[in-house]
Amino acid sequence: MENNNGSDNDDREESSPLLSKQVVDEDEKKKPNGQKPKEATTKVAASPEVGVGAGFGWTADGLPLGHVSVVGEPMGRSQWDSSLLACLGRNDEFCSSDIEVCLLGSMAPCVLYGSNVERLGSAPGTFANHCLPYSGLYLIGNSFFGWNCLAPWFSYPTRSAIRRKFNLEGTCEALNRSCGCCGSCVEDEVQHEHCESACDFATHVFCHACALCQEGRELRRRLPHPGFNAQPVLVMIPPGEQTMGRGA
Repeated sequence: MENNNGSDNDDREESSPLLSKQVVDEDEKKKPNGQKPKEATTKVAASPEVGVGAGFGWTADGLPLGHVSVVGEPMGRSQWDSSLLACLGRNDEFCSSDIEVCLLGSMAPCVLYGSNVERLGSAPGTFANHCLPYSGLYLIGNSFFGWNCLAPWFSYPTRSAIRRKFNLEGTCEALNRSCGCCGSCVEDEVQHEHCESACDFATHVFCHACALCQEGRELRRRLPHPGFNAQPVLVMIPPGEQTMGRGA
């Protein structure tokens, strides 16, 4: 009985959380060098080193620096569905929509711009908030300066938003892909994005109608109109009149 009580006391002392630090250190010194505490091994295994490189940062606009894929190879941006000067679009299932976009871009660019912003934002009601200011700038520019020189200042951010949302290549990357120029001019990702935004502005200034049509064709192929996103309505049809017949 005394031996059992002594062993119970020893177990209580070993499991007691009030042991002094000196006793714990002495127990660790008595252990062989090859054996390590389990807590230390679990801590080392639970905290692996995470490599942080220059290609894993993010810009102020939420763009990844370097655009590195999982394998480690650079992830290229996709091309636009149609070129800037393809006014009539392509001969596919959206050909009628492309003709409508071309007519709106040449005759009523304010309507096309409002439709593009509404489709990009996927929220109904934004058409008037963008179409009316564009119409005012369009009228002021044509009245005082003889051409539409003010509306591109208002509409070019939409092109940058489309390019960022769908990871489309900009003018600098298109020139680098086609002729090999403008590839090594800007290496920093933030400066590259500023350069692409300036190219978006220049595209809207010098080819405003073509830029609006290209954006309209791209959005209509990628996003449905927010007005078509209504929930289906379940219609309950009552059963017809039932009559009880007397069996033969």
